[in-house]
Amino acid sequence: MEPPFSPERSGRLLARAQAGDPGAREAAVRANLGLVRAAARRLQRPGVEYDDLFQAGCIGLLKAVDGFDPRRGVRFSTYAVPVIIGEMRRWAREQHPVRLPRGLADVRRRALACREALAQRLSREPTVGEIAGELQVSPEDVAEALAAERPVASLDEPPPGAGADAAPLAQRLPADGGEERLVENAALKAALAQLADWERRLILLRFFEGFSQAETARALGVSQPHVSRTERRLLRRFRDAFS
Repeated sequence: MEPPFSPERSGRLLARAQAGDPGAREAAVRANLGLVRAAARRLQRPGVEYDDLFQAGCIGLLKAVDGFDPRRGVRFSTYAVPVIIGEMRRWAREQHPVRLPRGLADVRRRALACREALAQRLSREPTVGEIAGELQVSPEDVAEALAAERPVASLDEPPPGAGADAAPLAQRLPADGGEERLVENAALKAALAQLADWERRLILLRFFEGFSQAETARALGVSQPHVSRTERRLLRRFRDAFS
């Protein structure tokens, strides 16, 4: 294994790699293969070969080497791990594509159009309950349909529904540590970023603000049983990210 580089040496190496030095690019990749190995171990599942994940992760590492911008003020490893994990997850999705049921896809299409119209009319993001009322369907159906959209969201901004001066969700997560810890934290951040806005709001209320399930249901405009079911589903997803 290559010895870890100091931030200064790593920065110089990456600058040379991005300037077109093939030797520097190869050295930067070798020095950070431990991140790929740790991520592949973390994401390995039955039926998914470690070697396949490792190869996909190496592609992600190359993309990270090419795309890293030191002006962002973060370490290369902090930037690279989400890129590596993202490439592994993209590969896994291509091997096992998920198709929405026809009924859910129709509700999602209508809910997205309704959300945009209501946002223009209300000059704010509508709640799940308001969208459901317009469509005359249950809030649970709307929530499930919008959850299927799962837009990638920035964790460096205040969570949806929080005040503008609220701390970004990323700042509430544990600080980076060694390779395994870095991958674990990045897996959590990646899982959070893939949630729909209302799902991240649920996580914020339940586990960062200390709301009860009933209080969370009122805040989100859905039923308490739906909060309970969604919470169990999200926790299973997080456990999968760390298993």
